[in-house]
Amino acid sequence: MQIIGSIDDDGYLRRESAAMVDDLLFSQNISTHEKEINRILTRIQQFDPPGIGARDLRECLLLQLHHRLRQDEDTISYEEKLAVQIAIRIIDQYFDEFTKKHYPKLCRQLNIDEEDLKAAVDEILKLNPKPASGFATRGDRALNYVVPDFLVSNRDGELELTLNARNAPDLRINDQYRDMLKAFHSGRNGRRPSRKEKEAVLFIKQKIDSAKWFIDAIKQRQQTMMLTMGSILRHQEDYFLTGDQKKLRPMILKDIADTTGLDISTVSRVANSKYVQTEFGTKRLKDFFSESLSTQDGEEVSTLEVKKILTDIIGEENKRRPLSDEKLKTILLKKGYNIARRTVAKYREQLNIPVARLRKGL
Repeated sequence: MQIIGSIDDDGYLRRESAAMVDDLLFSQNISTHEKEINRILTRIQQFDPPGIGARDLRECLLLQLHHRLRQDEDTISYEEKLAVQIAIRIIDQYFDEFTKKHYPKLCRQLNIDEEDLKAAVDEILKLNPKPASGFATRGDRALNYVVPDFLVSNRDGELELTLNARNAPDLRINDQYRDMLKAFHSGRNGRRPSRKEKEAVLFIKQKIDSAKWFIDAIKQRQQTMMLTMGSILRHQEDYFLTGDQKKLRPMILKDIADTTGLDISTVSRVANSKYVQTEFGTKRLKDFFSESLSTQDGEEVSTLEVKKILTDIIGEENKRRPLSDEKLKTILLKKGYNIARRTVAKYREQLNIPVARLRKGL
């Protein structure tokens, strides 16, 4: 149970055997050794789902491949069996080369042709790198829904901005507190209030003042949010009308601060934490901000536009011969964007797109 209890939500055993030996000794007074822990772990690794109890990704993939050979021994074709066996050799002996997609090197070292390599890689790609991920109960999964702070709708070409009702509560002071004060003043009949009555009245007044301050603060917050979002909406009107990312204009925090009169830090807080619901999906406000980049015609365009074009170019490239950053730069230059190779690399990294070698396919 100590071993099973140490398996994480992804199905991995990331706790060292020596540490589990110590845990058993100190918490349950059970004396054992690493060899025994590893022997039991080997048995647990035969359980479902395949790959459970692996100590790293490499071992997880190997467990699943060996399981495939055992379970499908009577139904698997000769070609599939050969592909699985090659896949086992790749993961067992050439894992580093595989992760770096050194395919020609793998063909040479394994003495196989590209077709056999592709079949083996296809078998590996069918495996689950997180074997226990599908076994979490609904209650165990953290469901995080984005609730937009603003709603933008298009009314026959006129953009309408509203606050989400969640951020616009109808607050008012409970009438019971005002009635208590009125009852006190009307019931005095000219007599001097007692000490306890004074303390009660002071307490009620403090609560009413606190409530008024809170309501005013909420209204001020709503005004700041609407002022900021309204300025963003006007600045990026073409996008909100069309949903075309290429129509996003260069916009920095200072632009919004200048048009609203708000401090840059205030604009930053709103932009970094708020979402807006549009016809084209729910977007983070910070995604509308970008630096500018000059075209060969001297026009200032948003870096978001360049990133969108960069994504499209990479999406359409020949995966057998992916484009290097230098070639991507050349294509962008032909499209009229003045951009350096290091800037292409920076944008690619910001988009979480790997280098050309790691995008290569078979």
